[in-house]
Amino acid sequence: MTSVTFAPTAAPVAIPVREVLPWAVFAGLVLMIALYFVGAEEGATSLIRGMYVHEFLHDGRHLLGFPCH
Repeated sequence: MTSVTFAPTAAPVAIPVREVLPWAVFAGLVLMIALYFVGAEEGATSLIRGMYVHEFLHDGRHLLGFPCH
């Protein structure tokens, strides 16, 4: 009987930081904006008049542990 062993032939490809950095900054900015709207968009810090954003994100606020009452 013959024994055949397969070895990987592809080498890992390096990802340049210059290509990843703009996307990482963009994702961080989007996450910070989302965190603001879920965690702080109410009362004195509100950027949008009314309670529409607060009521829309109310359950997510409790799910993530932010107090709102």
